[in-house]
Amino acid sequence: MSRIVRNLAVSAAAVAALVSSAVSAFALDELRIDWAFYNPVSLVLKDQKLLEKEFEKDGTTIRWVQSAGSNKALEFLNSGSIDLGSSAGAAALIAKINGNPIKSIYVYSRPEWTALVTSKDSHITKVEDLKGKSVAVTRGTDPHIFLVRALAEHGLTDKDVRFVLLQHADGRLALSRGDVDAWAGLDPMMASAELEEGARLFFRKPEANTWGVLNVREEFAEENPEIVSRVLKVYEEGRKWALDHPKELAELLAKEARIPVEVAEKQLGERTELTHNKIGGPQRESILAAGKALQEAGVIGASADVEESLDALIDDRFSSELTN
Repeated sequence: MSRIVRNLAVSAAAVAALVSSAVSAFALDELRIDWAFYNPVSLVLKDQKLLEKEFEKDGTTIRWVQSAGSNKALEFLNSGSIDLGSSAGAAALIAKINGNPIKSIYVYSRPEWTALVTSKDSHITKVEDLKGKSVAVTRGTDPHIFLVRALAEHGLTDKDVRFVLLQHADGRLALSRGDVDAWAGLDPMMASAELEEGARLFFRKPEANTWGVLNVREEFAEENPEIVSRVLKVYEEGRKWALDHPKELAELLAKEARIPVEVAEKQLGERTELTHNKIGGPQRESILAAGKALQEAGVIGASADVEESLDALIDDRFSSELTN
């Protein structure tokens, strides 16, 4: 073999090695992401295997992890058990203030997913009636934040009521059994309690429900920005499908949550808006208002800089290029 041919062969091998190295550097063995009943778009992605199709050529395995509430999604993110997880915006802010290294990067819904609920025969008709009563609530979630804000707005604190800490589904069950006087509800369990048991939503305030946001671990976003962008592209595919197929979406939620389709239709048709995707000003305002209220109520420490934490939480670079 001549020197020129030999040198060309060596150069070709070197280029091939560099290409192989670059591919392996960007390849991801496993993408870990959550799904939740409170995030209907995640159900579409999981059911239609949209992420599996997107990353099939990369050889990336998609691992789905169910989040029973924002608190669980945020715990999974903090422990590194998942790479992306869905939560309420205010819950993400509290987690950020407490040291959870996350970024909120996308909006999957604008919901009225929580209200204060009591049984059909209860004498509770207003927030003030909760004084001295027991309330089931899931700490670290939008229903918890909603409850604390409602109490503060009506001259009460968490010292005036007895919080019974339960996951959302167990809270609904406790109310049904009469083990608690009220429940800081979450759909679809809340809609189910309404339709199946006549439960009453005695305090509603849609604007106090913070947005449904998708969060990512900071380290994962820094190391895999292209992967994050591709996930959001797939989320958009699922969100647009959900908007175009409301009947099928309700049927999917009903199947996954094992609830009557009428319950799913109530949640999705009356209390869930899926027309947003970019994270920015409106979400910032809503989450900031919740953060300030929680600080005044003593849930967030007085020394915490809520605005600074919010600035560190919201990252709009991934969703800024999306179209509605």
